[in-house]
Amino acid sequence: MKTILVPVDFSPVTARVVEQAAALAQSFSGALWLLHVAAPDPDFVGYETGPDEVRQQVAHEMRDTHRQLQEEAARLRGRGIDTTALQVQGPTVETILREAERLRADLIVLGSHGHGALHRALLGTVSEGVLHRSARPVLILPARAAR
Repeated sequence: MKTILVPVDFSPVTARVVEQAAALAQSFSGALWLLHVAAPDPDFVGYETGPDEVRQQVAHEMRDTHRQLQEEAARLRGRGIDTTALQVQGPTVETILREAERLRADLIVLGSHGHGALHRALLGTVSEGVLHRSARPVLILPARAAR
């Protein structure tokens, strides 16, 4: 196992997912790719149309998540783990799968948020979407740590 893709969303489960992936990377002398998938621009927020406030807010959020991602990658590199940060805009599941193929990831490590059955039935989850559609191995960490 050489390349581990770690999609992150900066939710409470993110730190645990990154730490587990980092431990795997160290164990197998592998490399981590931290991936944050930013939501695609809403149709009404383009470069030529849409309220300036909305475009500024989206740009601010993109800069903030990019900074967080780069800081996390630098922290891991400081521990001797080969880590690259990547922020891509697009539909979440499709973007994760596309990047996993492009990077030839040996493993995708992501977290589950632990939503209830009604939420999953109505909206689905990113982790389930990746698990069911990926041609690559997927490790899903539950939202709650085992006690």
